[in-house]
Parts: sequence; structure tokens; C-alpha cells
Amino acid sequence: MLAFILRRLIQAVVVMVTVAFFAFLLFQYVGDPVLAVLGQDATAQEVRQMRVDLGLDKPFIVQFWHFLSNAVQGEFGISLRQGTKVATLIAERLPATLELAFVAATLALAVGIPMGVYAALRRGSFLSQVFMTISLLGVSLPTFLIGILLILLFAVTLGWFPSFGRGETVKIGWWTSGLLTAKGWHHVVLPGVTLAIFQLTLIMRLVRAEMLEVLRTDYIKFARARGLSDRAIHFGHALKNTLVPVMTITGLQLGGLIAFAIITETVFQWPGMGLLFIQAVTFADIPVMAAYLCLIALIFVVINLVVDLLYFAVDPRLRLDRAGGH
Repeated sequence: MLAFILRRLIQAVVVMVTVAFFAFLLFQYVGDPVLAVLGQDATAQEVRQMRVDLGLDKPFIVQFWHFLSNAVQGEFGISLRQGTKVATLIAERLPATLELAFVAATLALAVGIPMGVYAALRRGSFLSQVFMTISLLGVSLPTFLIGILLILLFAVTLGWFPSFGRGETVKIGWWTSGLLTAKGWHHVVLPGVTLAIFQLTLIMRLVRAEMLEVLRTDYIKFARARGLSDRAIHFGHALKNTLVPVMTITGLQLGGLIAFAIITETVFQWPGMGLLFIQAVTFADIPVMAAYLCLIALIFVVINLVVDLLYFAVDPRLRLDRAGGH
């Protein structure tokens, strides 16, 4: 187990250094931060002095080492557009994105797993066919179109929910939360549903496929031969084994929710990291872009590491295989 964890940690470090290298290349090949700070009317002397102040006169390897050491401490410099420390901007936007991803992931799991189980156990029923049709639409429709349709129906036509913003928030230290206020919940419904729909349909189809596969295995047939009830077989044996691969996919999709909430945040003007990244790309705000890439990579690496450890702990076959290999 210790060797397994060490290997995963080494892989995580290699991935993060690689992502940091590509993020650092933004400073080298995407725009000129000196001109972005001083403007086009700066004199040659001012440009040279600014390059010295920013350390851009040093060799490439030295610059990358300084960037890497600062990134480990969470320092990515000053935003070229807003003139504020990038770490401060990320800290302000991170709670909104994590909150939206949490709502979407909870909704996807709470609805997707029961729908997948029902679609597997009642394959020929009308409701099962409806679920499969909905899942096909959810996978096929682009997120921005789903968001626009929800805004048109529930915000413009019916007026049930607001179409933009985060609503009222409560400050807890440096963290802000809208889930502790009624207006915050009111605002998070439409973007949360929009972000959850694709994940929900994916989880539903995965649970259905895995459930059908498990129900055909020999130990399920043996459980039926022993006279166990359908409830005990379906939920005590089949569902438990179905959720092992689902757990892996769900963990990866959680990282995807955080990383790819950009479209949803843009459609609903949700003040999260995705909207911050879009604005940074529009204005070529390189420090913010680099920080976003590194943070998203870190989130994926941490989630993958946790999922690997949970998978290793839940599935005894992996432990047996490794013990046999040693």
C-alpha cells in the first residue's frame, strides 16, 4: 500500500511540474507582460528596467525555477488587467466555482444513480425508455444551449429563478457561501442543473450498463438459487459491485465539473474561476491564465489520487493482485 501511494505521489509531482512548464511558456510566447504593464508608449529605458525588475533578463531555466518556486507558494504575480494579486483573485472566485460544482455533482449522483438502477431493472418499461431518451438528449445537447433554454423557460417565461449572478452570500473567514441563504439557493438552481445534466446522464447510462453486466454474473445466479429476495440481490449485491467503477468515473467527472464550468459560468455570469479565466483570455492576462491552469491540474491530480486510493481500498481484487505479484 505504501509503495502504491509513493508511486502515485511521484506521478502527481511529475504531472504538476509538466503543467507548470506549459503554463510558464505562456509568459514566453503569449504577449509581452512588460508592454502590458507599461503600455505601447513606454521608452526603451523603461522597458529594459521593467524586464530587470520582473526577472525577464535572466536565463530561461532560472526564470522557470523562480516561477515554479513561487507557484508552490501560491504566488503567480499581479493580474495585468486588474492590478491585483492573482492569488487574491483566485481566493475570491474559488468558493463560487466549488459551490457550483458541489451542487451539480450532488444532483447528478442523487438523480443519476436511481435512474440508472431503474433503467436496468425495468428495461422494457415506458419510464425506462423515457429515461434513456432523456439521457440521449442530455449527452447530445451542448451545455450553453441547455443553459439558454433553461433561462428562457424558467427565468424569462415563468420568472421562477434569476438568470444571472450568485445572489446573497455569507462570509466565513475568507470563504463566501451562497448555500447558507435563501437567495443563494435561488440563484444556484439553474446553473447547477445546467452543469449537472451531462454528468447526470453519463452516470445514469454507466450505472445501467454496469448493473446489467453484474446481473449476468455467476454469483448473482448463485444468489438467486439460494432463494435470496430480489431486493437483497439488486441492492445488497449487484448495486454494491456496480458502484465500484461508477466511483472512479464520478471522481474524474468531479474534476471535469470544476475545470469545465467555464461555459456555465459564462452563460449565467456566475462569478467563479471559469468566468475569470474567460476574461483573462480576452485581455491576455497571462498570470491569471497560468494560475488557472496550474490550479485545475492540481485539482485533477488530487482527485485522481483520492479515487485511486479509494478504488484500491474498495476493490479487494486489486490488493490480491498486488500481493500475488509480490
